[in-house]
Parts: sequence; structure tokens; C-alpha cells
Amino acid sequence: METIEISLPQMLDARERRAHHQLDLLHQYQKPLLCFTMNIAGPIKNSDLILRGFLTGVEDMKLQLKKNHAKILFEEILQDPTGNEGYFVIDFDAFALKSLTCELEDFDELGRLYDMDVLLPPETNHPFGRKIDRQEIGLSGRHCLICERPAKECSSRRTHSIEELQTYTTDILSRILREREAKRISNFALRSLLYEVSVSPKPGLVDRFDCGSHKDMDFFTFLNSSSVLWPYFYQCVCLGQTHPKSHPLNELLPKLRIYGKQAENEMLLATDGINTHKGAIFTLGILCAAIGTQFPVDTSTVDSILESCAQITKNLIKDDYRDLTMQKATTVGQRLYLKYGITGVRGEIANGLPVVKTFGLPTLKKALDDGDGFDLAGAKTLLSILTHMVDTNMIARSDVKTAKEYQNDIRLQHKINIDLLHQLNQEFIEKNLSPGGSADLLAVCFLLYFLMH
Repeated sequence: METIEISLPQMLDARERRAHHQLDLLHQYQKPLLCFTMNIAGPIKNSDLILRGFLTGVEDMKLQLKKNHAKILFEEILQDPTGNEGYFVIDFDAFALKSLTCELEDFDELGRLYDMDVLLPPETNHPFGRKIDRQEIGLSGRHCLICERPAKECSSRRTHSIEELQTYTTDILSRILREREAKRISNFALRSLLYEVSVSPKPGLVDRFDCGSHKDMDFFTFLNSSSVLWPYFYQCVCLGQTHPKSHPLNELLPKLRIYGKQAENEMLLATDGINTHKGAIFTLGILCAAIGTQFPVDTSTVDSILESCAQITKNLIKDDYRDLTMQKATTVGQRLYLKYGITGVRGEIANGLPVVKTFGLPTLKKALDDGDGFDLAGAKTLLSILTHMVDTNMIARSDVKTAKEYQNDIRLQHKINIDLLHQLNQEFIEKNLSPGGSADLLAVCFLLYFLMH
């Protein structure tokens, strides 16, 4: 959005237009009118940052109204250089509505930038309607943004300069919006882990029905593990948000690995030493950081997020497998790389998660759009991922030949249904197979899906 300096005559014209529009709506509906604007000092009244703060306030307000069963009869949002304006005719008691708006204005620092007026319809003593004051519901006047003195006092005395108010306002908007987005993404990451383990039936994997091919863990082990990982996801998002735009993204990886080791320790403490989420800590941590680099995130940035994953991990294979020999190899993944060139999840994420982009996420979206529900949609997505990538967990529990045979067999199935899933689960348990790498990417698909919706 282009930022434009607004003159005093333009602001006066905007106020007059707003007053006429308010009166028209009050006459038309004869119901309380909530008019929402932002307290923005200085000649620049709108910008991308200010608009995001305003739209966050609209979302907060609608949640309050929904929670209190207040019905919106009319809604209008105007985005002008003179400022953002929201008009909402509400079927609700006007004084109770004023209480709700004051709660929002006083709730946090961002709310202090909200200006939510509640207006009553015209009556004999007030032919142009009237605004309900805070004092009418037993509240004091608003405080200064900077010094906590009465706002009217500081305004009339011009206690603070325009530059000081602008700096303070920008800090509030950027800081609080970053924090809110980091929390939202971290919530999605945690939810994706819970959805992944909850999808049932899931061949060879722990789900709500059984433990799959895992004798040392169950559904509740995964809940214990998931419950301690939210702070890690939040750290990763914040790391991405604060990474300098001019610096290469692969500089994030060493710090992410430190966070990842700490998260693994928290996981092991929560599960009494059982490894439930080591792979997910790796993939979702990088994904959270990649999402953070896109601040502010919108639904059109999935391709950019996956490209950021690739940039963060672009030297991963080279650095991790440098000077690796069979004598030094200590993991199945390392031996598979040396013998077959299989890079597993490292290769996937270093290439921008192509199996997620091309197969997993489209499968999940289509299945949900078709009404499958998260159980069947999640299982279909898992099998789609499994048939289009080399899952080193499958190979570790069998061999390359067996893993490829199951890939081909599943790919030939014309319809994925519950009966087939139960059949595959039984076979995987009997052969001790577990597509754990595919399950981690299923969680990735869930996170991206939540982000898009």
C-alpha cells in the first residue's frame, strides 16, 4: 500500500463524511452502530502495517461479538488514505456493546490503538444520534499511549511530539503483530502433530486404534511429546521473523539445530526416553522458521515458504555427509546415502519439499474438499507421500526391495478406503514396517493446510 501524507482539510472532510455515513446507517437500521477506526498520530494515516493492525482489531471484535451472541446486521470496511474505517450495525444492547469494545481497547497494547465508538440511533433529545462515553459504563477515560496520564490531558498540552508518538505506534504494531503471528503459527504446528497422530487407521503407525508396529509407544506417548514442543515452534518462527532480509537464509540452520537439540531433550523427558518426534522436530522446526521469514504471511506464499525451506537447508547434504565413509556411518540413513545415494528427508527439505507440494498437500486439500474428513483425508495423504518418496524408516525396518514393492502395490490401488487401510496396517504390523518419514511430512501438509485456511 502506498503511504500518503494527509492534510488537515482532508482529515476534516473525512470526519464529516464519516458522520454523515454514521447517521445514514443509524436512521436505516435503528440499532446500535459500532464505528471502528485507529488512533494514528501524524499525517500518515494508513500503511500496510496500520491496515494489518486494523484488520486484527476487526477479527478481535468479531470474536467478542460471536462469543456474546451479538448479531451483525450490517458490515462495511473502508480502506482510505485518511485511515481505515469499519461500520458494524449490531443487534445487541448498546451499553453491553460498549463494554465489549472497551475490553478490546484495554486488553493489550494493540487495543490501545483501537478507537471503537458505539452510537445510539437518533431520538428526540439527540436528533443526530449520540456516542456512549466510557464513563457511562463506569470506566475512566483512556490513558496516554506513552506516559499513562489521561490521554486528553497529554493531547491538549501536546506533551509528546508527533515523531515520538509515531515511533511508539510503529513499535506496538510491528511487535504485537509479530508476536500474534508467531503464536498462531506455533498453534498450527502443535495442531499438526496432534492431527497426524490422531489420523486412524494409519498403516504401521501409532494412532487412536493401536500402536502399529511400535511396541514402546502409544497414542498417549505422542500426546505427552507434543505437549512440550510448542515453545520450540515459537522459537523457530521468531527466529525466522527476525532474520535480516539481506542475510542468506542458510545462516538460520545452525541456530535451528541448537533449538532442535533442546526440543529433543524436552521430548525425551516427556516420554521417558522414547523417540516419538525427532523427525518432526527437524522438519516442522525448519518449516516454522521458513514461515517466519515470510512475515506477514498470507495464503499465497506457500511456494515461497517451501523455497525458503530449501534455502535454509541448501548446504545440508554436503555438510552432513562430507567425508562420510562406511566405517564412520552410524545410522541407517547414512549407510543408505553411501550405498544408494538416498538422501531421505534431508534431500526432500533441501529441494523444497517437492513431494509435499506436488502430491501431499494437493491430496489433502482434494480429499477434504470431497468431504472425506480428516481421518480418511490424512490417510490418503500419508499413502500419497509414501508412494512418491523414499521413506528411509520403511527401508530401515526391511530393505529397499520391500519398500519399493509396497510403493508399487499402493500406487496401483484404485480406491483408498478404510478396509484397505486396516489391511495394510495388519500387513505392516506383521512385517514390522513403519512409514515414519511419511508421517512427518503428513504433519507438514497439515501445517500448510491450516495456514492456507
